Amino acid sequence: MKKCSHSHHHSLTELNITPLLDLAFVLLVIFIITTTPIVNDLDLSLPKASRREKDPPRKANYVTVDGAGRLYLNKQEVDYAALHGLLVELRTADPDLSVIVRGDARTKYEKIVNVMDMLQQANVVRVELATEPLPPGEH
Repeated sequence: MKKCSHSHHHSLTELNITPLLDLAFVLLVIFIITTTPIVNDLDLSLPKASRREKDPPRKANYVTVDGAGRLYLNKQEVDYAALHGLLVELRTADPDLSVIVRGDARTKYEKIVNVMDMLQQANVVRVELATEPLPPGEH
């Protein structure tokens, strides 16, 4: 005679998922209760905000290097020594000085690097390089 029945061993190998389902339903109810609904159905007359004038945009300063290697600061031709002095003056007057470097496509890379070094020596941190967008279809 067998001391253990076959059905007894079979029931031990099955997984009872009822407690897992109970936990899922409890979590669902908790999330539904704790989630605050957005209420937009009330007709309110909200206060009007006063209009504040926008600050004028900061004037950008342009350092231009033309195809021949000549330097310009805001359309005024300068040499390297004068450019450094003018940049230090501008930065002293405006600690948040913004400079845009414009270089002709035919300008040697060395000239642009010299200008970037000079901007760094003058402690100008807001520097941008001006470019033109490519026509559609070109990469």
